[in-house]
Amino acid sequence: MDSYRQEKVQKFEEFVDRRLKPDLTRAIAERDKVFEQQKIFSDLRKNIENLEKNSVTSLRTLVNLGSEVYMQADVPDMQHIFVDIGLGFHVEFTWSEALKFTSQREDKIAREIDEYTRLIASIKAQIKLVCEGIRELLQLPAETSVQEAIF
Repeated sequence: MDSYRQEKVQKFEEFVDRRLKPDLTRAIAERDKVFEQQKIFSDLRKNIENLEKNSVTSLRTLVNLGSEVYMQADVPDMQHIFVDIGLGFHVEFTWSEALKFTSQREDKIAREIDEYTRLIASIKAQIKLVCEGIRELLQLPAETSVQEAIF
């Protein structure tokens, strides 16, 4: 193989290793964070629905003070709850307001997950395209799919 092809193959491999693979890893990590947020809001919605269904008016619970130190707490009035809306802010909601907020937030999170999924698919397609370019430069035969190989 001549030096021109060798140089091109090396540049394509560096592009995949230094740009596309880290981008893919970063996008997957960001999507995983959004999945965690989705689970938190889903759990909140289910808990509120259970409290409403069971007509809970007071509650005795354990509160994490930090470093896995817990304290018993009594909640005499369950008409309002505080919800972390982000950036360290908490808003006092009624149960119906909290359910409305969580459903809006879950919709937003679902759209974010779709965006990250499309981004991940795009990066994977770019990696496959570059690998196909390398294969053509090296003049290797095209890979056959499993079904073509069987028949």
